[in-house]
Amino acid sequence: MKIILLSGGSGKRLWPLSNDARSKQFLKVLENKNGELQSMVQRVWEQLGNVGLADSAVIATSKSQVDMIQSQLGHDVPIIIEPMRRDTFPAIALASVYLYSIEGIDLNEVVAVLPVDPYVEDRFFHRVKDLEETVLASGADLALIGVEPTYPSAKYGYIVPASKSSDSGYLRVSHFTEKPTEEKAAELIKQGALWNCGVFAFKLDYMISLLKEKGLPIQYEELLKQYERLPKISFDYEVVEKTKHIVVLPYDGYWKDLGTWNTLTEEMATEQIGKGIIADSENTHLINELDIPVTVLGVSNAIVAVSPDGILVSDKAASPRIKELVNDFDQRPMYEERRWGWYRVLDYTKFEDGREVLTKRIGVTAGKNLSYQMHHHRSEVWTIIKGEGEFALNGEIRRVKPGDVLEIPVGAKHGIKAITDLEFIEVQTGTQLIEEDIVRIYMTWEEVERNLVNAQIS
Repeated sequence: MKIILLSGGSGKRLWPLSNDARSKQFLKVLENKNGELQSMVQRVWEQLGNVGLADSAVIATSKSQVDMIQSQLGHDVPIIIEPMRRDTFPAIALASVYLYSIEGIDLNEVVAVLPVDPYVEDRFFHRVKDLEETVLASGADLALIGVEPTYPSAKYGYIVPASKSSDSGYLRVSHFTEKPTEEKAAELIKQGALWNCGVFAFKLDYMISLLKEKGLPIQYEELLKQYERLPKISFDYEVVEKTKHIVVLPYDGYWKDLGTWNTLTEEMATEQIGKGIIADSENTHLINELDIPVTVLGVSNAIVAVSPDGILVSDKAASPRIKELVNDFDQRPMYEERRWGWYRVLDYTKFEDGREVLTKRIGVTAGKNLSYQMHHHRSEVWTIIKGEGEFALNGEIRRVKPGDVLEIPVGAKHGIKAITDLEFIEVQTGTQLIEEDIVRIYMTWEEVERNLVNAQIS
């Protein structure tokens, strides 16, 4: 069985720690068995490995999340990159075509799809493995996992089975109800309804045949070119609701969607991450990513979250409404993790004459490098503040250390590699300080050393 993990979302419900580049699945607020902080995606990837499914998994995501995934899971994780965000149906279609035309997976192979961030026990993934046999034994077009509800929640969708029990272990699905009232949810639970946790499986042939019917390409490179032809719609609406023969596999273990501050803090092993003090407060969590102390005094049942993107002080019960309040914020991400390390925006100014100045603190992990690149619309000044590295500028490489100031004119080709963990302050000056103003020439340092004419380290 092949696994498609869906990694998307803008993460507004967990603002200000999450943003367009760092969705909720990348926040390192959970503890692993060694007491180290890990993210949801790291936890799920580890669990897939525990049950022998990691080698069969691919991650479908957008361009903006690739660096974060590689930073947290490594560069060997297979990633299918959407050319643009178009909801879950296009993402699953692209991943299915990749498995079919690039990996050569047999059409009778079962494919399971699941979100990258469920908070579950390892036992849940053993249930995912059972989906393969369920699809083959039932002859159903789709097989889902349904979680047995522990209370009548209005936050989840419900899978309503045609009957409460079955000798086969799986149940025929009657219909779906999306986020009912708590009263309606209680009625549904009496009928044997299950929470829809967004996990389902099908034979690869089912998805490929569906794309053929829609007149869409079933070759990966061709579908990439025509990706915007795919309807911008969820898999639930485009496929599940139109499918006649669906079965569901009940799961009676622990499952939780950590999509809001009140649910996420319930699973955190510590009440405080980062610099600060909580005093005379009960059931209050502080997460502080800035290097300044935050004091919380006499405020109970609250979440205080501080990051370069903003500050949130909220009653936990009210925290799910944060998405409504920040939805219209139009601000570039102020902190991002990249394949080579991280950066934090320190200051941004735009002057009346159109000139812009952007200041960042950049960290490059030992052994990693920024690409050898150039810019058409900006100059840069780098001041090394920590560690040692190799700096390439217009064909020459030299060693750099704390205190060195590196000037990079407009159009100059440049890159840097960290020998030890390296940090520097970057000041960009120009008329267009945008990510698109990067022309990447070489991605690896081996290419830099091999191709630069004067690649003598001085």
